[in-house]
Amino acid sequence: MAGQEDIYEVFALKYGERTDRVRGESFLFDDAHNTPHPIDYFVWVARSATRTIVIDTGFDRKEAEQRNRTLLRTPAEALSQFGLDSRTISDVIVTHMHYDHAGTLADFPEAHFHLQEAEMAYVTGACMCYDVMRHPFSADHVCAMVRNLYSGRVSFAEGDAEIAPNLTVHKIAGHTGGLQCVRVLTKRGWVVLASDASHFYENFEQRKIFPIVLNARDMLKGFERMERLAESRDHVIPGHDPLVCAKYPKESAALDGVVYRLDVAPKAVAE
Repeated sequence: MAGQEDIYEVFALKYGERTDRVRGESFLFDDAHNTPHPIDYFVWVARSATRTIVIDTGFDRKEAEQRNRTLLRTPAEALSQFGLDSRTISDVIVTHMHYDHAGTLADFPEAHFHLQEAEMAYVTGACMCYDVMRHPFSADHVCAMVRNLYSGRVSFAEGDAEIAPNLTVHKIAGHTGGLQCVRVLTKRGWVVLASDASHFYENFEQRKIFPIVLNARDMLKGFERMERLAESRDHVIPGHDPLVCAKYPKESAALDGVVYRLDVAPKAVAE
């Protein structure tokens, strides 16, 4: 039986968005591929009585300009609005090394980073010889992580691993070579932060493949794995779905549009 100190509050912090997308960019073989389909960008916070862990580090203004994304606030600014200083965070889980999940590493100078060994091998290996494979990554982010590794600030998981009591990571390959989801115990049970193992609810609920995919079968198996890890389907939180902001309550009136609480039951909304 977990102690109260090992039960987490979980929050999604929205830092960016992109509204000029269509469904064809989110789902393979979609009949309505030209229909608009916006995307949100989040980082996450898991907080217990004894620790605070940040999940992913987003992208910065330079990356937003280069990729035509809307940066509403940097992840560090979002954390600051939430009362957290990125410069003092001790542990950061990086779900994978795509530009929108592994940027702004320098804003976390005291952090120890946790990622899958397979992901580091992927982003520094032969697959990166191909433009289409390396496009979602930034060489600057990869080099920054290598520097963190050489300064003793990186730990690698090989599949499943415990980062803290009642907070674990699980390799869910498919989207990249070493993507991992995060499983965390909350007052409503086990919540799974899917990150890009499921960009949208529609991906895992209807078994729809996201077009940026290294291995389609692994992605589909990942949907099944996350549902087994979570308390229920309602406990799986997709990584980029604007519906997250509709299903979950804002943390406060002052943080409307910024911080949403995920350790409470979601409300039903029209999808």
